[in-house]
Amino acid sequence: MDIGNLRQEYTLKGLRREELDRDPFKQFELWFQQACTANLPDPNAMSLATVSPTGQPSQRMVLLKYFDRQGLVFFTNYESTKARQIEANSQVSLLFFWKALQRQLEISGTATKISPAESLKYFATRPRGSQIGAWCSQQSTVISSRKILELKFDEIKRKFHNQEIPLPSAWGGYRVVPHSFEFWQGRENRLHDRFLYSRADTESAWEIQRLAP
Repeated sequence: MDIGNLRQEYTLKGLRREELDRDPFKQFELWFQQACTANLPDPNAMSLATVSPTGQPSQRMVLLKYFDRQGLVFFTNYESTKARQIEANSQVSLLFFWKALQRQLEISGTATKISPAESLKYFATRPRGSQIGAWCSQQSTVISSRKILELKFDEIKRKFHNQEIPLPSAWGGYRVVPHSFEFWQGRENRLHDRFLYSRADTESAWEIQRLAP
């Protein structure tokens, strides 16, 4: 199968330094809002990259659930592969890809667990089926069949019948505190626009640099 000629020219628009907000959080909010306004499927989907203790990278798609100036928050099982890798090495990378806007955004930072109270606040907003699902799976472990999950789901459903479903002890959120943002806008002839926000420490102002494509 020859895939060498699979390509698309990026012609929507460019990205200029003077268009960027000096604050990367405000620039992120602007791009995220534009992705939502464009009715893109799952605009909050992002690839989360972690690294094993042996140095093996691992990626998976997760959903951004909220963000503020403290960072970007996603939720998962605390016994999953990603959680174990974050426990060993809290440095992670997030990647958003908004194909219809010909944009991608990479955010590098440090992931830390949020408080149980903060996790519970979000957990209470989830659909009941999703709440039950959080109790069912020992994420990333080997199972012999899907039937095991379905039986566990029915068991938990019966257990909490006509009750509020409590927060599982092995489920909660992580907040990624960024130390760099890279905004990428596709351009013709692969001469893409790339701008990197970075700072040496949490107190310094953000430095913005244009990167070669």
